[in-house]
Amino acid sequence: MKINFQALGCRLNEAELESWISQFISKGHQLTMDCRDADLVVFNSCSVTAEADRKSRKLINRIHKSNPHSRLVVTGCYASLQPQQVASQLGVDLVVDNHNKERLVDRVIEHFGLPSQLQDSPSMDEHSLFARGRHRAFIKVQDGCRYRCTFCIVTVARGEERSRPVRDIIGEINHYHQQGVQEIVITGVHVGGYGSDLGTNLYQLLSEILDKTRIPRIRLASVEPWDLPDNFFTLFSDPRLMPHMHLPLQSGSDSVLRRMARRCKTAQFAELVDRARHSVTDFNITTDLIVGFPGETEDDWMSTLRFVESTGFGHMHIFTYSARAGTKAAAMPDQVPAAVKKQRSQEMHALADHLKMTAMHSLVGAEVAVLSESADDAPLTRISGYTPQYHRIVSTPFAPRQTGIYSARISGVDVDKKCLVGETLA
Repeated sequence: MKINFQALGCRLNEAELESWISQFISKGHQLTMDCRDADLVVFNSCSVTAEADRKSRKLINRIHKSNPHSRLVVTGCYASLQPQQVASQLGVDLVVDNHNKERLVDRVIEHFGLPSQLQDSPSMDEHSLFARGRHRAFIKVQDGCRYRCTFCIVTVARGEERSRPVRDIIGEINHYHQQGVQEIVITGVHVGGYGSDLGTNLYQLLSEILDKTRIPRIRLASVEPWDLPDNFFTLFSDPRLMPHMHLPLQSGSDSVLRRMARRCKTAQFAELVDRARHSVTDFNITTDLIVGFPGETEDDWMSTLRFVESTGFGHMHIFTYSARAGTKAAAMPDQVPAAVKKQRSQEMHALADHLKMTAMHSLVGAEVAVLSESADDAPLTRISGYTPQYHRIVSTPFAPRQTGIYSARISGVDVDKKCLVGETLA
């Protein structure tokens, strides 16, 4: 059976998709990149905002219209929060909520009576990641979150924290490495909470991964800043752990952070950033920020602008606040007018672009290891990839058949494309 897989939203959704693809392939089914050619479509939905709900519904409709004869399985946060609404949508044959995701492949096979015959491990060319044009694997290490930030619905959709055993994580990483994957990204809903239910923690998990795998590059996805112990950055003495972390700030005003029920105030965040940068050379910190949270005054906003500028981020994901049904923030007083939110968003995007350029200019002249991801067909071939700090770089010239990790010297910054430019080294 030909199966098409689609996801909307976070890296965790992608990580889950990769796991299901591998399981289906191991049971004798085929991956197809064309939804119109599929016998079955599996869609991992998102519900982080009301807009994500709308996009999930729209994609379900699009999948059905493009291939009305295929079977459609919908899972993910939208399917978990609105199961009846999803089940009633035209074309949906099976809904699998988040609590049953671990058995999704078996549930689908049982529900549709599909054949299941174990196959040999797929070759690199057949592997789902490479077939989908992906060059790094997302490794889901845990699910769920014990905290309840007032703007977040995901913790409701994902439930309590559940950590994967270390041996399973190690086995998955080694499997990907054997398939040719050169970089993995550790992800989850609350990555820093890993091991809370197993008597271990993220520091110990990373130590085990560094000790028991040989994959060249290891990254961390989003980690809440309050979860990191004082000795955490000693792990980065191993160069396989990439010098980049995504630490969500959300606001640079302590009063706003209090209403958000965040557990890290600005002084603690600044101390953490200082510790990271003193411990690891050229350490790149990226972040999330919410603009126009309920009750955000002009003073709050100016505090946020000053804090962001003084901290400096290599990249920022900026979200304009919108009320999300089912969260405490949706019922808070003093909702910020749309026009004010729009203006503040524009100001923050301008600052974020400036900080990104500053971070990239600081690397000009450096020699870096780049994971290649794509090459063009120009006479003087260029290759695009990412530095250890997770800055995109376009290098030239480049041998067309060269793949994997290569060395490049950064020669400048392309301001229009917001990326580094460089020259490959022999």
